[in-house]
Amino acid sequence: MIKNIIFDLGGVLIDWDPKYVYRTIFKTEEEVDWFLNNITTMEWNVEQDGGRTIAEANEILIAQYPEHADNIKIYYDRWEEMLGGPIEENVALFKELKDSEKYKMVALTNWSAETFPVAIDRYGFLGWFDGIVVSGVEKCKKPDRKIYDIILDRYDLVPSESVFIDDNKDNILAAQKLGIKTVHCQTPEQVRNDLGLILES
Repeated sequence: MIKNIIFDLGGVLIDWDPKYVYRTIFKTEEEVDWFLNNITTMEWNVEQDGGRTIAEANEILIAQYPEHADNIKIYYDRWEEMLGGPIEENVALFKELKDSEKYKMVALTNWSAETFPVAIDRYGFLGWFDGIVVSGVEKCKKPDRKIYDIILDRYDLVPSESVFIDDNKDNILAAQKLGIKTVHCQTPEQVRNDLGLILES
């Protein structure tokens, strides 16, 4: 029986995309893709999710690519513009589950400790959670086992009584290894259907 529902945030409840900013910087989609795939890469970004400071991240990247210094700085100077808003259908599902009062509702997110307060201020629904574990605060990130152990221990979650919703396949596989049921978020309709099957079983 499921007693706990664990939500990822970015890509599940909150739309986030660096392209929203860099499309205002570059003239073509090809230039945007090149910059994000070669300079401010996701591999670079996730190190901030793991606890590296923004100042250090900028310093490292600008030392490597000094000719791109101004556009590198834009990544965090205009980070708030990368937030596209709530993913409304999934937020509605979250509210239904919260209002049912049947489940402990927690969040497990890979997010920089320095930028997460922006999300807390912007999205009131984050206050509905019974607890949130932020990778940048813990200085470890999904899919590392340590961060799953943190949320399970902190909120007294039994893996077999928990379901985890995330849009990243590696994060899903890591949760499954711990005996947590999972929903790989691809579309809101699919999330609702897949979660419904798990909760009914």
